[in-house]
Amino acid sequence: MNVKEFKKVLIANRGEIAIRIARACRKMGIETVAVYSDIDRNALHVRYAYEAYYIGHSPAAESYLRIDKIIEVANKSGCDAIHPGYGFLSENSEFVKACEDAGITFIGPNTESMYILGDKTRARQRMIEAGVPVVPGTKNPVESLEHALKVAEEVGYPIMFKASAGGGGKGMRLIHSKEEFKEVYDLAKGEAKSAFGDDRMYIEKAIINPRHVEIQIARDKHGNAIHLFERECSIQRRHQKVIEESPSVAINDEVRHKMGEAAIKAVTASNYDSVGTVEFLVDKDMNFYFLEVNTRLQVEHPVTEMVTGIDIVKLQIEIAEGKPIPYKQDDIKQIGHAIECRIYAEDPDNNFMPSPGFINGLRLPGGPGVRVDSGVYSKGEVPLYYDPMVAKLVVWDRTRDDAITRMQRALKEFVVKGIKTTIPLHKRVLENESFKKGDISTDFIDKEILSETAEEKEQPKEIVLSAAAIKEYLREKEISKKLFEFKETCSYGSPWKEAGKRAAVFGVNFGDIYKYST
Repeated sequence: MNVKEFKKVLIANRGEIAIRIARACRKMGIETVAVYSDIDRNALHVRYAYEAYYIGHSPAAESYLRIDKIIEVANKSGCDAIHPGYGFLSENSEFVKACEDAGITFIGPNTESMYILGDKTRARQRMIEAGVPVVPGTKNPVESLEHALKVAEEVGYPIMFKASAGGGGKGMRLIHSKEEFKEVYDLAKGEAKSAFGDDRMYIEKAIINPRHVEIQIARDKHGNAIHLFERECSIQRRHQKVIEESPSVAINDEVRHKMGEAAIKAVTASNYDSVGTVEFLVDKDMNFYFLEVNTRLQVEHPVTEMVTGIDIVKLQIEIAEGKPIPYKQDDIKQIGHAIECRIYAEDPDNNFMPSPGFINGLRLPGGPGVRVDSGVYSKGEVPLYYDPMVAKLVVWDRTRDDAITRMQRALKEFVVKGIKTTIPLHKRVLENESFKKGDISTDFIDKEILSETAEEKEQPKEIVLSAAAIKEYLREKEISKKLFEFKETCSYGSPWKEAGKRAAVFGVNFGDIYKYST
């Protein structure tokens, strides 16, 4: 087929992923076009792009989900292609068709493979035909509550009740009994209808305490396919990934090889032609079962980039241009260990309540082996309308133990003021002995982390207040000691200037130093 070199790409997304895509485009000499809503007028992705266009009011339904407006901007600005990132329209087959009708290349899979893999029941049928191991369950959506109850009895409780058009945990329910199923049937269907506009549901046998392991794949328009090894994504909350790492400590080289082969078989059977991810559940005996294919760039793709050295976004764009994959399977090596922490604007100590607002201060970690993908800046805003992602913090080191230590250091350096974030949660996970041993599963956070937090909250109020008072006393005593040392060496210029110069050395707040020095 003919190769088309892109000159200009519209990025139909926002935040850190829009910036990540723009960086890959700059590397390739491609100009970028950003789109933005009211609330994102001053967003970082708007500043980073070559051009930027307003597309509507802040709610996503009036801006980032408006196919007509995005196509209009792409035509107006003379774009060759559109990159959807993840979320929003990234797995919307109508958007792909609209791009094709407008003569614009969609940087992602073709409509046929997206149709097959975008529906979970269709995907299961295709995997069964291709010989990919799947979790026992229905091949087609259930037709009624009576039908669902009958299937559940045949499969055997516990079961997973899942949305056919779904993903990200929406509409998904773990059900242990017939009575429980009756209670949540309509609720789950309603949630699926609200999230995806489609209330069709299917049933799978629940794998108890599974690990969530996924394979990064790439397949070009010439039929060449490779896998870039696995990512361990078992640290989740409400079926949403929180921490990812590569390689997985759960599988050996034999299982790794088999999963890679199964992933390539899955995308070949669906005529896939982009980068993507094949997700599997792995039980305690290292049996693995197909879960779904994410027909887009994954949030956690940096983990794979860190251990393989391959720029996945650049590869995705090259495949869309019609170029063959420049690697053979034997060329790809998995070197060292990488971990990613997703930092969200949520309060983990208050039932993960959203914490949108303005960032009053921001310090990003750095140093060897540390990568931060972020779309925020100091004095910028984390709006309430979209995914509350603040940043993806990724580290690499030679071994898993070293990577954990490096991540702990990076988390201590990461400071976000003005809003609550999930950084404290990540610190607790990284300090947990079960996590350090690799003894994890998809219910790890509920069992190991949130249960500990609940026990802490049950302590008598007097003990908590006393501990806080003692901590504050010791803090002020340490500051007083440092200020004495400060005054002994002060050049007796402006105390404000002296405090500013020495704040970083003392390791205390600038304002505290000034307060104690006056």
